[in-house]
Amino acid sequence: MIIRDARPDEHAAVGELRVTAYRALGLLPAGSGYAEPLRALGFRGGDEVLVAADEAGNGILGTVTLEAFVPANELAKDDTEADIRAFAVIPSAQGHGVGRKLLAAVIERAEQRGVRRLRLCTRPEMEAAQHLYTTIGFSRTPELDFSPMPGVTLQAYELALPHTEQIGLP
Repeated sequence: MIIRDARPDEHAAVGELRVTAYRALGLLPAGSGYAEPLRALGFRGGDEVLVAADEAGNGILGTVTLEAFVPANELAKDDTEADIRAFAVIPSAQGHGVGRKLLAAVIERAEQRGVRRLRLCTRPEMEAAQHLYTTIGFSRTPELDFSPMPGVTLQAYELALPHTEQIGLP
């Protein structure tokens, strides 16, 4: 598996991977209205969309987006912070280290950009993701939790940078 930037010809496939992964977890019911924004996340100037690609050429296994600060960010407060968004791994690749490698890569990219704090949000039922975040060193910031719509609660996490050497990847 290699981690690289998403190519322009892969934007549609990356968007579909996100929708498929979120639906498999029960996080994106049909007709929720979030599918289209989820497909488009990160494909604007200033953001970086990374993919985990199968070296055998069998496609994209996962994706994550480093969202540069803009005033409309969900969590980042200024240009020393950035948000991690649209983190998704196809169901058949979950539990095989794809997510950990994607997070390590997005943390490294953030450090290269001079970001001092990464922020992300997750749903309470995403326990495997939360376990991954805390093992890498993210901590809960419940004061930043929010509800973007009735019945949906997002829990906030943050990671102070630099941090790459602490992740424990070869």
